[in-house]
Amino acid sequence: MPRHTDNLEVIHAAYRAFHARDLGGLLEVLDPGIEWVHPLGMAEFGLGGTKSGHAGVKQFLARVPLVLGGMRLEPREFIESGDRVVVFGVRQVTSVTGHTETLDFIHSWTMRDGRAVRMEDVFDTVLFHRLIRAEGPATDELVDDLTDSLADSLVGSAA
Repeated sequence: MPRHTDNLEVIHAAYRAFHARDLGGLLEVLDPGIEWVHPLGMAEFGLGGTKSGHAGVKQFLARVPLVLGGMRLEPREFIESGDRVVVFGVRQVTSVTGHTETLDFIHSWTMRDGRAVRMEDVFDTVLFHRLIRAEGPATDELVDDLTDSLADSLVGSAA
């Protein structure tokens, strides 16, 4: 049975693999029967629900670039309790139109025999939807600019 600190090192290795885009390195730390869980609210983009095994993880990761322009994970705090490692962090998510937002995440990892057997991603799906659909601040700022411009035009023509 691995020591708790070994579990932390395994999870740190997973994030290093994410950062390096090293799929092989990531799969090394995942049990072949891993449960890869994301909020059901992301299902319409093919990113929600539970994917099973290495094939499910590969399927999920192959889908991400079809929906997003990019993503970078920044884990900030690691908390360990028994066979569980919970990670609090932020991710820089870029839409396909190039707008980037910083979104919080919580990853709950369950470990067994030195490998992750479950990873559950918890995040605000509403913010994610807005970014994917380009309804984020960039669009809001554009609408505000257009509204201000229209108001200026109306005031100028009324004078």
